[in-house]
Amino acid sequence: MILYNSLGQTKQEFVPHTPGKVNMYTCGPTVYHYAHIGNLRTYIMEDVLEKYLRFSGYDVNRVMNITDVGHLSSDADTGEDKMLSGAKREHKTVMEIAKFYTDAFFADCEKLNIKRPDVVEPATNCIDDFINMISVLLEKGYAYIAGGNVYFDTSKLDNYYVFGNMNEDDLAVGVRDSVEEDENKRNKADFVLWFTKSKFDSQELKWESPWGVGYPGWHIECSCISYKHCGEYLDIHCGGIDNAFPHHTNEIAQSEAFLGHKWCPYWFHVLHLNDARGKMSKSKGGFLTVSLLEEKGYNPLVYRMFCLQSHYRKPLTFSYDNLDNTATAYNKLVKRISALSRDGEPDMAKAEELTKGFREALDNDLNTSLALTCVYDVLKADADDATKLYVIGEFDKVLSLDLTKVPESNKADADDDFAKEVEELIAQRTKARADKDWATADAIRDKLKEMKVVVKDTKDGIEWHIEG
Repeated sequence: MILYNSLGQTKQEFVPHTPGKVNMYTCGPTVYHYAHIGNLRTYIMEDVLEKYLRFSGYDVNRVMNITDVGHLSSDADTGEDKMLSGAKREHKTVMEIAKFYTDAFFADCEKLNIKRPDVVEPATNCIDDFINMISVLLEKGYAYIAGGNVYFDTSKLDNYYVFGNMNEDDLAVGVRDSVEEDENKRNKADFVLWFTKSKFDSQELKWESPWGVGYPGWHIECSCISYKHCGEYLDIHCGGIDNAFPHHTNEIAQSEAFLGHKWCPYWFHVLHLNDARGKMSKSKGGFLTVSLLEEKGYNPLVYRMFCLQSHYRKPLTFSYDNLDNTATAYNKLVKRISALSRDGEPDMAKAEELTKGFREALDNDLNTSLALTCVYDVLKADADDATKLYVIGEFDKVLSLDLTKVPESNKADADDDFAKEVEELIAQRTKARADKDWATADAIRDKLKEMKVVVKDTKDGIEWHIEG
């Protein structure tokens, strides 16, 4: 399997640290508000990656954090804690906000057929782990205390800007955005490991530590949770492209300083979802959620297919016209698949042949658009329905579009179409027998038998029913 690795900015063969096993970490949501559909694009693509790794035979351990403390309004350690701002907005406690939006996030994931990770760990469960890692970084000389806070010292590293897309000249002092300078920092790129006095007064959640009462910085959380559940060697780390700097850059810095060796060799980043205003963002207000799409009559899986039609490394532009086109394509596709006969056994040799293109598409940097095309190729292939249905069912273990599940709205149509076909065949058989065209009559009889249709001549005319 070839994947584009943001660490090195090139496509590379994916080879896990332990053969056959994959430790996979995905940055989870900061649960101060609903996830918007741009956030969920990232989780859909990570879900496809995980499922394709399993499809390919890997034993996958996927870990996700839940950020319920420490993520400030600026990723560069300035502004207010997002959880606190959410609590103020809704006049609730931080923990009430965290539970409500965690539940809402996983409800959205369920609607989108996103598998829940094997491990989901809230940051507030791991305070002792954060304190331990920070203590080791201080002992090793990679961290320092200033103004009551604990900072990571980026000057101790040979190469801090590991993704090759940032350097010191590109940054304002200590930040990415135009926000206040942190005068406690020795270097403009240093970041907070533990907050005490500088951010402590209005913070609802705070804990005792060797450096005073306070709470963890955002970046330390993912390093600790990954180490706790994946060990010293992580195989692949996922997230949105906006997390590459500074969040993932800081994770690499502190993790490798703590461990004393290289930590995670593969970094999988999903690009933004854009709308008419540009990148979709909660800060702009009026952001789109799965629930809003449902209120407008869209099946959430239509949005999943919309995402799969584009490559994860390309920005995706959302519009309702684009979503309408996808809805039409999705409904037609599901209806075509629902018309396939459920009878018979698949030809496994043929199935393997039909699966080849699907594997090639996803082995080539997770090309989901081409993988979707393979579904249409199967429908057009010279194969029986049982084989087509089996192969599409295998594909759907990765695509997760409910392709082989007959929608309730289609069942009546399917029954009507079936009855109409049977009546036409019986009429053709009756005519063939009247014309003494026994070959045609016998062929139609055999076709009806394949369809499990029993035909009976009665004094009132021809009757039929489905066998069994």
